[in-house]
Amino acid sequence: MNTIKYKILGLCICLFMISNSGQAQKKKAVTPAATSYSIDGTIVGLEDGTAVKLIPGATHTSELPVAETALKDGKFTFTGKLNEPRFFYVVFGKNKGNISVMVENSKIKITAIGSVSTDEGQFIKFKDVAITGSKSHDYYAKEIAYKDQLDKDYKAYHTKESDELSKLIGAARRDKNTKAVDSLQNLPVWKKFEADEKAFFTNVEKTTLALIAKHKATWWGPFFMMTNFSYFTAEQKPLYDQFSDVAKKSYYGQILDKDLNPKSLIGTSIANFSLKDKDGKAYSAKDIVAGKKYILVDFWASWCGPCRKEIPNLKTAYAEYAPKGFEILSVSIDKDEKAWQKALGQENMQWHNLLDDDKVSKSFNVKAIPATYLVDSKGVIIGDNLRGAELEAKLKELLKS
Repeated sequence: MNTIKYKILGLCICLFMISNSGQAQKKKAVTPAATSYSIDGTIVGLEDGTAVKLIPGATHTSELPVAETALKDGKFTFTGKLNEPRFFYVVFGKNKGNISVMVENSKIKITAIGSVSTDEGQFIKFKDVAITGSKSHDYYAKEIAYKDQLDKDYKAYHTKESDELSKLIGAARRDKNTKAVDSLQNLPVWKKFEADEKAFFTNVEKTTLALIAKHKATWWGPFFMMTNFSYFTAEQKPLYDQFSDVAKKSYYGQILDKDLNPKSLIGTSIANFSLKDKDGKAYSAKDIVAGKKYILVDFWASWCGPCRKEIPNLKTAYAEYAPKGFEILSVSIDKDEKAWQKALGQENMQWHNLLDDDKVSKSFNVKAIPATYLVDSKGVIIGDNLRGAELEAKLKELLKS
């Protein structure tokens, strides 16, 4: 399950004034709407100097910070202006932890207690998070409160017994012991787990679709679609079609439209770019592809299971077609460089592996990974999302001589 707010109109205040003649005259005055926002944060438990960034969220793309600062005496401040409420992440350290907030033009305060974990990643966890001053955030919190119950439901059917059984099934699959897998999956406890899980995700789908439909007339609808889906297929287009013109023309409505109806890059030329490898050495795409007939630009990450399952197929294609002029350039979108380095050691890929700078993946309009683009010797994209047998067939066709 992957992961909200009506604009609040200003209140009219009626003022009663007495004229010099003694007649009471009723006059209306409207509280002026704020034209900018300020976010004042107080975080207990983190070191002074900890980096703090304000990064747009709910866009399905890697966003650059709109503002950056550092904790001083446990405090930070951001200021700016918005045309309409927007969802942001307040990110701490080197992407080690974040607090989400719906920002509008108002005075917003964030308080929390932070702690740095002692594990290798040193991630930052927060408790007692309180956000005040944003009516949009209040509405967002109210509308997603149902997820607390979903979390409880999820934990309820994930018992210690089912978790242990899941590990045994996973181990049997890795050992390719189909007999053991079948035997374990036929146990009553596993049958019950599967039934409970099906019921859980049926409820997730029902409540999510209801939330989106409830807000089909405003920007909240497209926003909730962006926050509740990791990526989109043609199956979600009817959800978009139900939105009003106002909703479709909103900030999140326009982003959603582009996500649902992405412009194909086939036939366009890629720009030359330069990224660093695991040793910090910079390589340009132009140098890597020089003299090659076809290049597969492969976007992946250490944490992406489907990406790593595809690596053996890439190795097969590389061994077969590299002598004929085929090259692979893998670009990781990992935020944790240590995790990326560890994955490189485990996978042992025999081609160039570079780390994204948030700009290259964006230039390729990468929304979900794995994402691949087949490029010819002139730098023109001739195919996308080719994997496994499809990639094999395409390379066989192109390099049959």
